[in-house]
Amino acid sequence: MSNTPMAASPLTRAVLEIDEYASGLGWDQPARLFALVDTARLRAQEPSLAAQLGLGEAEETSTGLTPIEQDEIPTDKALDEFLATIAWPDAVVGCALTVERLMLPPSAETQVPQGLSDAKLAKWVSEHPQRQEVRMTVAVLRDGARESAVRLREKDSPTEVLTGSDLVPGLAEALTATFED
Repeated sequence: MSNTPMAASPLTRAVLEIDEYASGLGWDQPARLFALVDTARLRAQEPSLAAQLGLGEAEETSTGLTPIEQDEIPTDKALDEFLATIAWPDAVVGCALTVERLMLPPSAETQVPQGLSDAKLAKWVSEHPQRQEVRMTVAVLRDGARESAVRLREKDSPTEVLTGSDLVPGLAEALTATFED
């Protein structure tokens, strides 16, 4: 996972590292949740775990974040309901989620039928000729910082990943809520 730009912020690098990892697994994957921990603190407090994760001393020590994948997200519960059950220990400075969804271009907004149930709306979107499959990776820190990476299936290339702090605001807010008491 060494293709992330070194000039990027630690949070952007973590998001791109997770995006690269998810890309290597292919499409049609379940959502994946990651804890973000301070790399220097991990090395100091858990040297054997840091060694297992391949975090050598030569790497950047003061500002890096290490993503640690969590257990599988249950498929029998809505994602927002699952996120509402999470509480992170103090050692976790942030979290990230990667999830695949169908997306429509803004031009399709006027075509959306009114009054559809969630299930019927999902079916309508899945059958729309302009739908796009997208993988979104969103990360937040306890201090409120956020970053996202979005990759379209039809442009599945590391050079075609869009990044920004407000690309998926609803998901970022849901992840931020996992740090609230």
